[in-house]
Amino acid sequence: MTDSNNRHSEHPIDAFFLDRWSPRAFTGEAMHKETLLTILDAGHWAPSSGNNQPWRFIYALRGTESWPVLLDILSPGNQRWASNAAALIIFVSRTYRLSKEGEKRPAYTHSFDTGSAWFSIAAQAMKLGYHAHGMEGMDREKAVEVLQIPEGFRVEAACAIGRMAPKETLPEDLRAREVQSQRKPLGGVAFEGWFSGEE
Repeated sequence: MTDSNNRHSEHPIDAFFLDRWSPRAFTGEAMHKETLLTILDAGHWAPSSGNNQPWRFIYALRGTESWPVLLDILSPGNQRWASNAAALIIFVSRTYRLSKEGEKRPAYTHSFDTGSAWFSIAAQAMKLGYHAHGMEGMDREKAVEVLQIPEGFRVEAACAIGRMAPKETLPEDLRAREVQSQRKPLGGVAFEGWFSGEE
């Protein structure tokens, strides 16, 4: 059993997994492009089925021309706090794989694999003193249009990366949510032999 970051695990896991969380309060401090490329490099070394590497990372650093473009794709609620991040990333996955003959076939694990890349990015960011916050809330149709995403690719999610700031820097209604979330008991998500939990 491990205790860290106001969290408690049922089994003796590495404290890193408890220390990683998704804050909304960021300092607004800029990030060097080389730092972000290091973070993205970790993501592109994630495991994938058949080495298909379906993930694509569309990024923007604050202070660049791309920054307001990506920020505008996020939902208004996420824009409120993500505007203080150092970097934004839109995750896109290729939904097909190519056969040796060049035929497109469904890539059933494209989202699963891209999720592994997201966690690698979040982990590398934390190793460098940053935090990453993943987001579902965004306008996917706008992302496809504005970012010129071709057919056969799926917009998965977004994330904001930055240096953590005190929660008092957030709008008052968000401060109460700026806590490390807990998890369901392991027995509620891990089943031996067959599915036996709630839907």
